[in-house]
Amino acid sequence: MTDHDEAAAVRPSTLAWVSRHLEAGERIVKTEALHGGITAEMRRLTIGTRDGVTRDLVLRTYVDPFYTEHAEGGLNAEAGALTLLTGTGVPAPSLVAVDPTATQCEFPSLLMTHLAGRTVLDDQGAKTRVRLLARQLVAIHALRPAERPRTYVTLTTADTVVVPKGADPAVWAAAIDVIRKPAPPCEGRFLHRDFQPGNVLFDVPPSNPEDARITGVVDWAPSWGPADLDVAHCSVNLALLHGPAWGLRFAEEYEEAGGVLAATASERLYWRVRDALAASEEVRSVSQPWREAGRTELTTRAVEERLDAYVTALMDALG
Repeated sequence: MTDHDEAAAVRPSTLAWVSRHLEAGERIVKTEALHGGITAEMRRLTIGTRDGVTRDLVLRTYVDPFYTEHAEGGLNAEAGALTLLTGTGVPAPSLVAVDPTATQCEFPSLLMTHLAGRTVLDDQGAKTRVRLLARQLVAIHALRPAERPRTYVTLTTADTVVVPKGADPAVWAAAIDVIRKPAPPCEGRFLHRDFQPGNVLFDVPPSNPEDARITGVVDWAPSWGPADLDVAHCSVNLALLHGPAWGLRFAEEYEEAGGVLAATASERLYWRVRDALAASEEVRSVSQPWREAGRTELTTRAVEERLDAYVTALMDALG
């Protein structure tokens, strides 16, 4: 086995575990670190087959003590989602194996199939991709699993919000007051819970970006809750990547694709403001992978400014 780079090294116990889940005559011939993950290390494993060809798998490993503490629940939920999604038409990886408590691996790990395509974070072609994202999310929310995943959880509170430097205190105070109220009643849906451009793979023909198509949806953290939560999460990511107007537009595209959101403006405001304020706590960790992917202009400060502008736009439009 050869490593693509030093960071791609996989621990011996994990290599042995992966090998036990390969077909007869297969072996791991290369590992390659995949960049962009925040909570876990991601690697592509190239598998040599006995026919002399190769295939790829993806290994997710939780090594940071902060995240390994909660890895069991997350990996079990993802494994359940990948099993559920088989045959649904939603382009998700297939589960190969999972070791959520690190009984066989050095760290909690999940092994899945590799999907074609790539994440696309550029401004060019955003209009087409936003429409595709909306349609894909409607399809996800249309799923009706026999067994519901865990109920959604939101961790941000009025006391944990980080107000960006230079933001209008009155606007942010009003936004924070929105999430002091109880969550509005909602009709539950099957949620991805981290649906955003960084977790969607595209095939974009260089000669015609308008013919882009989605080839995969990854990094599932399934929950049961309001469709507005997934829409709000994708909206704030689009606002930070491409500008506040794109965050506002996504909800419109979702409804045009047949999605149903909360009935009243105040209910919609609650969910969108809640996710926007949650982003205030994660600006640094979110923006770094984007810069590594080539969006070097998205400094922490630049993303903070876009978040401020988006929160202001939400309060103006729905508040």
